[in-house]
Amino acid sequence: MADALKAEGNKAFSAKDYATAVEKFTQAIQIEPENQILYSNRSAVFAAQSQYEKALEDANKATEIKPDWSKGWARKGAAFRGLGDLLAAHDAYEEALKIEPGNDQAKSGFNAVKRAIEAEAQADGAPADPMGLGGIFNDPQLFQKLASNPKTSALLADGEFMAKLKRVQQDPQSVGAEIQDPRFLQVMSVLLGIDMSFGAPPESAGGAKPEAEEDAPMPDARPQKKEPEPQPEPEPEDEEALAKKKAQEAGDAEKKIGNDFYKKRQFDEAIEHYTKAWELHKDITYLNNTAAAKFEKGDYQGAIETCKNAIEEGREVRADFKTMAKAFGRIGTAYEKLGDLAQAIEYYNKSLTEHRTPDILNKLRSAEKNKAKAEKEAYIDPAEAEKARELGQKKFQEADWPGAVDAFTEMTKRAPQDPRGFSNRAAALIKLMAFPQAVADCDEATARDPKFIRAYVRKSQALVAMHEYNKALDACTEASEHDDGKHAREIEQQQQKCLDGQFSARAGETEQQTMERIQNDPDIMAILQDPVMQSILQQAKTDPAALQEHMKNSQVRTQIQKLMAAGVIRLGR
Repeated sequence: MADALKAEGNKAFSAKDYATAVEKFTQAIQIEPENQILYSNRSAVFAAQSQYEKALEDANKATEIKPDWSKGWARKGAAFRGLGDLLAAHDAYEEALKIEPGNDQAKSGFNAVKRAIEAEAQADGAPADPMGLGGIFNDPQLFQKLASNPKTSALLADGEFMAKLKRVQQDPQSVGAEIQDPRFLQVMSVLLGIDMSFGAPPESAGGAKPEAEEDAPMPDARPQKKEPEPQPEPEPEDEEALAKKKAQEAGDAEKKIGNDFYKKRQFDEAIEHYTKAWELHKDITYLNNTAAAKFEKGDYQGAIETCKNAIEEGREVRADFKTMAKAFGRIGTAYEKLGDLAQAIEYYNKSLTEHRTPDILNKLRSAEKNKAKAEKEAYIDPAEAEKARELGQKKFQEADWPGAVDAFTEMTKRAPQDPRGFSNRAAALIKLMAFPQAVADCDEATARDPKFIRAYVRKSQALVAMHEYNKALDACTEASEHDDGKHAREIEQQQQKCLDGQFSARAGETEQQTMERIQNDPDIMAILQDPVMQSILQQAKTDPAALQEHMKNSQVRTQIQKLMAAGVIRLGR
């Protein structure tokens, strides 16, 4: 449902229906409060409406949930930028680019913020560096470079020049005023690694002239073209990219062969080709496929080890989060096959942290349910159950009702199919006047043994205490239907208590009050509307003896007793 709501939110956002988009993302967050994507999307909606405080709040939540997710930091940068905090925006975008250097959105935002900071500096009256070269004079190896180059080593002894150099270091923007000095061109030539001297350099302070080969050549001379080498790397980079592409193609070809073997359930052959694919090109999809083949052949431990290797390698190369989620999920499935439900649950949760899918979510819920069931079954112990029963009886005899409840509760856990634990706990709960809970325990007891008569009687006792007399009589009727005659007297005594309680409850009523009560009693009205009972009551008007005959039927007798206790039969006379 969260995915469906997210899709609706995205659609509304594209249509610029921002109110609906916020509503859908908010509903999705309520279902999946730890899904960073939902906060990121809602942050984007808020930013589109210039609600930058809310946008920042959601962006912070996204980065808090997943600190290594670049898009969350980019959202944060956009929110800070909207709030006018350019330095914070700069840092946020910078963090996004550290995590994902190829994030175009973060690049664009970072460059825009950088330009804004520079424009703000100029607006404050700071003179701009027209060539953007002032910063090179703060190179920590500045003097070492100048001293090691014969073109500039003599300048270190020139006091006037050193004073100028220090001024530029203190105020890089002042380089524009000094750029006319040819000595600065020489220094910049050395620092930048290019020849910027378009005329013969001056003599050094010591009077020595530079050697002939250091004289500046004409601007169009061929040696001049080689020295700058503005782009020395494209050719090797192209070769490297080509080699990488070929390796990937070869790896994918091996993977395809492996997939064919996998479909034929020839898993050893599939693993062989997936392994070759990995050796040719480091794509963790190949490792995931290897793990899948090992899983299918029953090598669950091998699948786990391969997936863990895939995760480790994936972290190094910042692999796609969906691919990482698959590796975590497969580890969870393998642990579940091995019977280690605790580990399975742990890795299912890790998978969902990377990427939420219905399949893994269902596996997690199933594993949690099975783990709880297994723990419950492992706790069953008849011997311990008997000890708990004896302790409960002892506590009950001592009138320690809470202690008795605790002991009988332990019995229900140790022997969940024994009705005595639930029935005995019901007796203690009645003493504590927890009547609804006692009724529920009696139902649990009779569900396990429909002939456990004492539970019906205790249920009736609790219902009488709740003034539910008709239901109390029904419990007695159920007891009679399942009794083999051994508990007839006990059941009749309880029935009489139900009737006495009902008679007492209506003592002193006027006929009008009795009529109103009957009309508001759904049980009594249901009896009166029963065609069979209507026929019996009609017959009883002319032949009272017939009523006695009908009462030989236990169900009819109970119904007539209810009518008598409610005052209906009396009213009919």
